[in-house]
Amino acid sequence: MSGKGSIIKAVLEMRVRPVLQTHGGDISFISFDDSTGVLTVKLQQACECCPHAQETLNDNVGAFMKTIFPEIKEIRNKGDKDV
Repeated sequence: MSGKGSIIKAVLEMRVRPVLQTHGGDISFISFDDSTGVLTVKLQQACECCPHAQETLNDNVGAFMKTIFPEIKEIRNKGDKDV
């Protein structure tokens, strides 16, 4: 894992996971590709079947992470077909 990936993972674990866990959901860091700016995560528990999962991923998690890490261009869920 790249140095940037380690920092991104730490922020996900400390800032994002606790919020999702209050709603019965969870998120895990999968990878960050420095060359494309794609952050891949895995939504888990209640987030896996939530009809608002994509909205949460893009509008909440993605927006938050992009404010801290402008190099993140896209966030993908490992459960999605295109990942």
